[in-house]
Amino acid sequence: MQNFRNYYEILGVSPDTPTDEIKRVYRRLARQYHPDLNPGDKEAEERFKDILEAYEVLSDPGKRTEYDQLSFFLRARQNSRKRNSGSKFSSAEIEYFSQFPTFDSFLDSLLNRRREVNQGQPTGERSRPVERNAEAYTPGRSKVYNTVTSESRPMKRDIEALLTLPLEKAYRGGKERIRLEDGRSLEVDMPPGMVSGEKMRLRKLGMNGGDLYLKITVAPHSFLQIAGNEIYCKLPITPVEAVLAGQVEVLTLDGLVKMNLPPGVKSGQKLRLANKGYPDNRGRRGDQVVEIEIQFPTQLTPEQRELYEKLRDLEDNLREPLWKSDAESSD
Repeated sequence: MQNFRNYYEILGVSPDTPTDEIKRVYRRLARQYHPDLNPGDKEAEERFKDILEAYEVLSDPGKRTEYDQLSFFLRARQNSRKRNSGSKFSSAEIEYFSQFPTFDSFLDSLLNRRREVNQGQPTGERSRPVERNAEAYTPGRSKVYNTVTSESRPMKRDIEALLTLPLEKAYRGGKERIRLEDGRSLEVDMPPGMVSGEKMRLRKLGMNGGDLYLKITVAPHSFLQIAGNEIYCKLPITPVEAVLAGQVEVLTLDGLVKMNLPPGVKSGQKLRLANKGYPDNRGRRGDQVVEIEIQFPTQLTPEQRELYEKLRDLEDNLREPLWKSDAESSD
């Protein structure tokens, strides 16, 4: 495609850059190359126009999505030609992107504007937003829209993508940068309390304005397990901790908390941490169930062996009363 412009390179950012960071980079570059600060510098003026155009597309999630789709389409088509292989795009997608002979024609459609058409030969100049005043680099103030093109578009198509989240991210929610198989990079605002099998619907982020459905999988955690609105875990403790009781630290979704061990706690015994479970669809949290697992050392240091031997000498023989009882009953 003629005149394709890599907006990520123009702003000096990667395709995974969040929208907030793109805005910060844009403001810095716009101030640096603004015509009022560079009077008579034609190169700075052209650079400013490139920056403004790139920001207009990449700051809008819908426009950015369609731009990323076009970029991926062009790369994939070029690679398929080199390998002499077929395209993995649908006929509707090929028809849609192939209708644009130049990047400027795609941009005019994307930004809902049409070139002013004069009689005679076209000049081939790029159609850009025109800077009006000293505050023109402020988003939304300097765009010149001519009229809307009337190209027909293929039918909308919903698509589904799989998204695996760490347990902590699924619990807290927040912004997540994802990359789809078609090459697009999206920033998604995840709600808290996501569970495996749940689907998120993102309107107009499918193909040609369809919807994108994200199917969520919560990755297994090395210590915590979701069980409904409860969290389950096995807590290893030492024999000394089991005997002396007291407080131990337990990992929860909110970080480390202290839990009281009752005297004489046994392996398999289950304790509860109130309101430390997983939120349900109403935001209500259950408990965290902590199963005690007393772990006995298999190797001892000389110091540990000495202490255990002293403890053995101090402890009562639990078997002796049983033997005495058996001997007395036989007399």
